[in-house]
Amino acid sequence: MEELIIKKLISLLNQKSSAKLIIILILFAFPTIAQVDYSFSGYIVDLPTYSINNGMLSSLAGINQNQFLNLTRLRLRPEIHLWQNGRINLEYEADILYSKANPFSLLNQTSVNRQTVNLKWQLLNQDNINITHYIDRLYFRQGFDQGNIIIGRQRIAWGVGRVWSPTDLFNPINPANFGKIEKDGVDAASLTYNFGNFTDLNVVYNPQDKFVNSNAGFRLRTNFFQYDFALVGGYFDKRIVAGGDFAGNFFDAGIRGEGIVSMDKENLNNNFLKLVFGMDNQFTSKLYGMIEYQFNGEGALDKLNYDLLGLLEGRIINLSRNYVVVSASYQLTSLFTPTVSNNSNLNDGSGYLNISGVYSLSDNSSLTAGGLIPYGNMFSEYWYYPTSYYLEAEMFF
Repeated sequence: MEELIIKKLISLLNQKSSAKLIIILILFAFPTIAQVDYSFSGYIVDLPTYSINNGMLSSLAGINQNQFLNLTRLRLRPEIHLWQNGRINLEYEADILYSKANPFSLLNQTSVNRQTVNLKWQLLNQDNINITHYIDRLYFRQGFDQGNIIIGRQRIAWGVGRVWSPTDLFNPINPANFGKIEKDGVDAASLTYNFGNFTDLNVVYNPQDKFVNSNAGFRLRTNFFQYDFALVGGYFDKRIVAGGDFAGNFFDAGIRGEGIVSMDKENLNNNFLKLVFGMDNQFTSKLYGMIEYQFNGEGALDKLNYDLLGLLEGRIINLSRNYVVVSASYQLTSLFTPTVSNNSNLNDGSGYLNISGVYSLSDNSSLTAGGLIPYGNMFSEYWYYPTSYYLEAEMFF
């Protein structure tokens, strides 16, 4: 029986190159499997959205100013337990998007900048309907007494910021993307070693360009006087990066900050700085507030020099230099919590107001209603974004 299974796996490996990563991981685990156990979870989300696009952009792009979009996402998350502390995780997603939208809606934007193997397939793209499916996580994880090693497409989340995270050098999420839940997967080998006393080291290698221009970095984290501190460094996108972060409490409030310096290895004078500092507080059992500031040294001061292509491609998430977001939420009932936040570009005066309310339908389902309302002068950053009103129905299983 085992020989028959192995022959089938080898046959599949020869047929589909895109499945190689899956098969290699299974073959790696197979010889020593005594008894395989598994678990299964997932969710389905439906996100209908009514957008009012910028009139000038609508005319240039040849799209209607008022549009209806609908994104349905099904995500399946099987987990195979191979042996003690060894497992394979897979997260598969299928998306149906009805849209002929302003590209600045970002509704279904994904970033493949850190992905080496193409595991995304398009089933249909016609009549404003786009159906895709892809593997967003696929990795083997082996734990040991002092840490773990993870190989494959995985989630790597560095940093402590609530809205922005400059030390997250893999795939940070644009905060204006209200349809995004998870960070995009990263094809990498990751080793975490625990030294004890709240101290650990995470080393990550992300192959790129057939291993010619790969990314590699580390995050060393520890704790002093009830504050978490971390140092990060490495080589990303042909640049040398160094920085760190901290998080702790200041009286009843939480405070956090992080920053990096990014330098061109060929010209160390070609560098930029990114900084984030934030505070949040649970004022009462129902009222929560947060403020966060970002300095984005990679951005431009003149709005006519904005890197719009980089934003659309997902390489960057902001165009200018100085930002601040203020947010508050209040639990009106045990089932309903509204949130109001304002994200401002302090340089060009643009921004957006995000108002939403979450209603808990059951232990595993919820309904969210909200609106993202941008403002700003012509060609300012958030002038490009559409006004969007949305509902989000979410059910986990």
